[in-house]
Amino acid sequence: MPQNATNRLVLKRLGIDTYQEPVVYMRADCHVCRSEGFTAHSRVLITTGSASIIATLNVVRDGLLDEGEAGLSDAAWRLLDAKTGDTATFSHPSPVDSMSALRAKIFGHSFAAHDLDGILADIAAGRYTDIALAAFLTACAAGGMSLDEVVALTRGMVDVGARLSWPRPVIADKHCVGGLPGNRTSPLVVSIVAAAGVWIPKTSSRAITSPSGTADAMETLTNVDLDLDTMRRVVERENGCIAWGRAVRLSPVDDVLIRVERALDIDSDAQLVASVLSKKVAAGSTHVVIDIPVGPTAKVRSINAAERLEHLLERVGRQMGLQLQAVVTDGTQPIGHGMGPALEARDVLAVATGAPGAPVDLRKRTVRLAGELLEMVGACADDEGQATAAAILDDGRAWKKLQAICEAQGGMRTPPVAAHRHEVTAPRAGQVAAIDNRVLARIAKLAGAPASPASGIDLHVRLGALVHAGQPLFTIHGQTPGELAYAREYLLGHPGAVTIGEAP
Repeated sequence: MPQNATNRLVLKRLGIDTYQEPVVYMRADCHVCRSEGFTAHSRVLITTGSASIIATLNVVRDGLLDEGEAGLSDAAWRLLDAKTGDTATFSHPSPVDSMSALRAKIFGHSFAAHDLDGILADIAAGRYTDIALAAFLTACAAGGMSLDEVVALTRGMVDVGARLSWPRPVIADKHCVGGLPGNRTSPLVVSIVAAAGVWIPKTSSRAITSPSGTADAMETLTNVDLDLDTMRRVVERENGCIAWGRAVRLSPVDDVLIRVERALDIDSDAQLVASVLSKKVAAGSTHVVIDIPVGPTAKVRSINAAERLEHLLERVGRQMGLQLQAVVTDGTQPIGHGMGPALEARDVLAVATGAPGAPVDLRKRTVRLAGELLEMVGACADDEGQATAAAILDDGRAWKKLQAICEAQGGMRTPPVAAHRHEVTAPRAGQVAAIDNRVLARIAKLAGAPASPASGIDLHVRLGALVHAGQPLFTIHGQTPGELAYAREYLLGHPGAVTIGEAP
């Protein structure tokens, strides 16, 4: 790498949030742009004395930078661990050899294990642009993946990140494939299973296409940004934790892919299975229960699709050395009342404390999944799992454990409350005939969830409920008037969020 004045610039932090994508900014008249032939959207290798990254170039012309300066986005600054006044060398990165395997997949060929290893290593190193990431995800979704490809993808995603091991032979875990707003069972399942003396180091993702993920909801209660040492200490002390998977760098490529999946709004079976199971294997799990909600507006829309996904999960799980049980559940309507981080955390607290009006469906699903997991790991006799889980919930042990886990992760806090609300009422009397998960999720997201933690939806009715004209159906929560206005505008064009039919 040449180290001379012609390709060196002083680094400047611009305070621009590009999420996980490292971006570098250079002046149009920058001597490095001219000498290296860089243009907008070029990929640039940036090297300091201690680190190097590949960033996407944006060109500026408005005096944002002085001569001899290069600006960095927050993501690029963080990855380089740069300091004010640092200088760096700018050059062209080496060609990305794994792109040839990706192009072959686009034209109908299968990935070999070494192909996927190369692609994942390049993604982890930041060599893939967002366009290339989108091409990879689309090729996998549209072209389909064989069992061998999914296993290789899962293994490769584990290998490029950290991997935990535990001094116990049985490590429990639980996951939901998603697509059902409000289905926030994980904090409750972890609390029940940990209270039973079973280790359950739960790592969770943030929302992909939903108003909240488990990490988003738990972040309104406590810190989820745990490093590996902290995560280990919490588990050793309380038997369980609920941490953000990216923070502990378990299967870090998955978080890069999730960012692009969120933008594309796609989540194929192959990617879903590799995403879920790579994190479970990397977390050191041995026994896993997977919740697969099925409904006309859920992610999985039919029993046949659920059975295909269940079969793939179990086959890949066996290859990865996991004992895995998939549980097909009702996905015809949201679970609980809240949709959005703080509103879902509120429901979790209500079930954990046995508060009046706590969502019955959230409690029932929690007890079922926790019961399955307790039976799997041998913490109770067969057919006694649900009774055991219910007892731990009813006598306060689960609530005590949830508080202890939150304290161990940095202290328990109260979920925030939105400043602005809009109540949506029934246009006429009748019976609730349908509730559209996707429309409600979209409204909650337009209201600001999950980025605005207090935003979302509070659902007041269930399928089959009799309502009168003017009765509240749901309330939209927004942290700003503008976000609330976006959600209300969308609702005007999508009145089928809750459908009122004729009363029987």
